[in-house]
Amino acid sequence: MNNTLLVELFTEELPPKALAKLGEAFAAGIVNGLKARDFLESDSVATSYASPRRLAVSITNVRATSPDKVLREKVLPVSVALDAAGNATAPLAKKLAALGFPDLQVSQLERAVDGKAESFFYSYTAAGSALAGSLQTTLEEAISKLPIPKVMSYQRPDGETVHFVRPVHRIIALHGADIVPLSLLGLKSDRVTLGHRFLTTGQISIAHANDYAANLASQGKVIASVAERKEKIRAALLAKAGNDQVLMPESLLDEVTALVEWPVIYECKFEDEFLAVPQECLILTMQTNQKYFALTDVNGKLRSRFLIVSNLETATPEHIIQGNERVVRPRLSDAKFFFEQDKKKTLEARLPMLANVVYHNKLGSQKERTERVQSLAGKIALSMGTDAALAERGALLAKADLLTDMVGEFPELQGIMGTYYALHDGEHAEVAAAASEHYQPRFAGDALPATATGTAVALADKLETLVGIWGIGLQPTGDRDPFALRRHALGVLRILIEKKLTINLHDLLKITQRQFTGISQFADHSEKKGISVPTYIEVLFFIRERAKGYLKDCGFSTNEIESVVSIDTIQPFEYLPRLKAVKQFQSLPEAKELAEADKRIRNIIFKNGAESMILVPRQNLLIEEAEIELFNQIQILRPLADQFIEAQNFEGALNVLAKIHQPVTAFFKDVMVMAEDNEIRNNRMALLHSVGNLTNQVANISKLAT
Repeated sequence: MNNTLLVELFTEELPPKALAKLGEAFAAGIVNGLKARDFLESDSVATSYASPRRLAVSITNVRATSPDKVLREKVLPVSVALDAAGNATAPLAKKLAALGFPDLQVSQLERAVDGKAESFFYSYTAAGSALAGSLQTTLEEAISKLPIPKVMSYQRPDGETVHFVRPVHRIIALHGADIVPLSLLGLKSDRVTLGHRFLTTGQISIAHANDYAANLASQGKVIASVAERKEKIRAALLAKAGNDQVLMPESLLDEVTALVEWPVIYECKFEDEFLAVPQECLILTMQTNQKYFALTDVNGKLRSRFLIVSNLETATPEHIIQGNERVVRPRLSDAKFFFEQDKKKTLEARLPMLANVVYHNKLGSQKERTERVQSLAGKIALSMGTDAALAERGALLAKADLLTDMVGEFPELQGIMGTYYALHDGEHAEVAAAASEHYQPRFAGDALPATATGTAVALADKLETLVGIWGIGLQPTGDRDPFALRRHALGVLRILIEKKLTINLHDLLKITQRQFTGISQFADHSEKKGISVPTYIEVLFFIRERAKGYLKDCGFSTNEIESVVSIDTIQPFEYLPRLKAVKQFQSLPEAKELAEADKRIRNIIFKNGAESMILVPRQNLLIEEAEIELFNQIQILRPLADQFIEAQNFEGALNVLAKIHQPVTAFFKDVMVMAEDNEIRNNRMALLHSVGNLTNQVANISKLAT
């Protein structure tokens, strides 16, 4: 008979940051175990539950007994099972006894080809298993595989030592209305659980597995579902906020959801005087230390009211509210104290202390790193056509806030506090902005630096990290990227591409490497397959590889991306306009054949030693009409294409270049490239080389050939 199965472990308070994963893993372990043992139907549905004091799962349509199965066992090869006279051997009798069929006769066995020999087989029907035994094994396996942060050892009253994430006090195992007898973690299963620690008293008996969630909510004041609790908290926070905005990052919502069983929202306040402190400090301390939800007005300005999620529902919440207001006040006072103390010393005055902060033992201190970034930021600013002095000043002060009390207490505020302190010190607005903007973009989708100074410092900071860390041999390997070089590379690309900065990345990386002159530990080059490769070239290749992923996310195909990125002279700011042109080019009827022809040209040149051939065809050696026409068309189309490329009109350039299709096709049809006369052959190779140079000015269109 099929019915809903319910399994619950009732425990002491579980670790909140691990609760959701524990609940999901507990449910998945039981579902997978029962499915493997054939107790579930195709339409069985599992529901996971997890609250601060319980892990549970209910599964619909679970069989009481697994179906009978027809099994076919291989017994022994015939050559082993029978002697020369055809009689059963001792090994056969021993094998049959081991399989549980000691009385079987040879005549009852199936004789069949097994590979290159014959073997005996026996088919029989195995009776299905009862749910209790299989659930016992399944639950033991599921518990052993839980992602427990730290296993706890404790003793039951009878002295038995048990190992689990927290002490377990009760186990429910119900199949419909029937208890499934289990013995686990020093406990025996029944149908009884407990509700909210303070809002209910006494035991809650679950009559039927289907009643579990409803009984817990109505009698126990517990919302067992993590998802349901979280959405109730979200909705209640929004309702309580009124016209204000609630700052509720998902990580904070998840943690609070794991701390309460019956969430109730209360409003608290703090003194307006604390609003003089940078609001990021107040928000961070409320979220990190107290798990409170800060409120802002519609313009994003912090309010002096905040919301808490309590686990206690009461008609007189004054004590709860006052208690939380009393607790948060010292935290806000600390933030105010740090802020006031930090303002007594300028960022510039803190710079000498950066010499005492190690950046990397092979790359020196933060002071030395700051000097490299400062020099590089000035050069980048010049190439951008912006104020180099501001960029150098911004880079000089960018890391100084690492030495402030506020950042020491809240490392997450580095950069943000630098901006506040720089403004307080009277620094230029762009210099102040660079303190926070040079970290941008911090993650995928993050905003880019808004100011020119911040942009220059951000590029310098990321490039110095990329080249420096790579140069001492700490490049990413597999999934390991401890210095976030992939993120830095993507940040460089996003800044160059999305801000359309006409900067030569190759030159920029070369300049970056020069900043490390004099550092003995820095590897000027590495050996790869016997070839000496400068560090900045390796970093350039690394960044280009990251570009492929970025451009794929922009909607371009692999072939389109390869056609553009594979041309070394193309700079990142040109990637998108060139790719858009390539995509449009592929819609032209002649695109496919021209791509195939370009691929053919490249193969011919490669096979015949491009390094030794003449590069410019001589007109007096052109004999065939088709090669003369191809030469003439190159002379006509080249200046037209050059005009479009100079104007950055890549679509127009490709439309012009597509016209070479017909003369190229006629050339391959009517002209023998590999002529017997060496001079004529080399001239025709030079002609093909000219075609390739012409057609690949926008992209390597041979990469578009399938």
